Amino acid sequence: MPPQQNQPSPTQPTAPQPFNRVSDVEPEKEPKIKDRKSSAVSTILLFLLAPIIAISVTTFMFQSYEVDGESMETTLQHRDRLIVDKIPRTWSRITKNPYIPHRGEIIIFNQSGLLGIGQGGERQLIKRVIGLPGERVVVKDGSLTVYNQEEPNGFNPDKSGLYTITSRTTPNDVDFTLKDNQIFVVGDNRANSADSREFGPITADQIVGKLSLRILPLDNAERF
Repeated sequence: MPPQQNQPSPTQPTAPQPFNRVSDVEPEKEPKIKDRKSSAVSTILLFLLAPIIAISVTTFMFQSYEVDGESMETTLQHRDRLIVDKIPRTWSRITKNPYIPHRGEIIIFNQSGLLGIGQGGERQLIKRVIGLPGERVVVKDGSLTVYNQEEPNGFNPDKSGLYTITSRTTPNDVDFTLKDNQIFVVGDNRANSADSREFGPITADQIVGKLSLRILPLDNAERF
């Protein structure tokens, strides 16, 4: 008896049917159209959000600055390109606590009442933090002295090792006792700097941020 040929099962298709091919094509078109729409929406959102993100970063986190002038020489040179960290100031505003930088840090702040400056005499300046809230800062006979609870007899921060400057003397005698939110700032180029010796202490709410990096010139890049 010859072997029986395997017959296809009634539930097993023997060949693709035309309507099956049509059915296979239609579901493929829909995702492609949706993908194109989704891609277009994503691109539009990216263009809309990019400026907002950029503004948010420069306002609340980091911003690039260029040094204009010689008041911080030789630490910083005219036209050095800097990155300023604004995160501590932003956080202080969120927590509603004053932002008080550390002694020796270099900060950027808003200062009004400057002679020879337009727009009401206001400008952003870059200086070094010398005196902190509650301290007494005295400049006399070319020497700078800070008095506080830890150093009741006074000390010279220029010689403490916190930073290095080339200026040998600090002219313009002054004597300030700082209030709770006040900071005494001085340029490293002591003979050529408009700072707290001229316009007095600054307040914490004037601070824009602290120096984080020098990125240009490349051969002088440095982290602060």
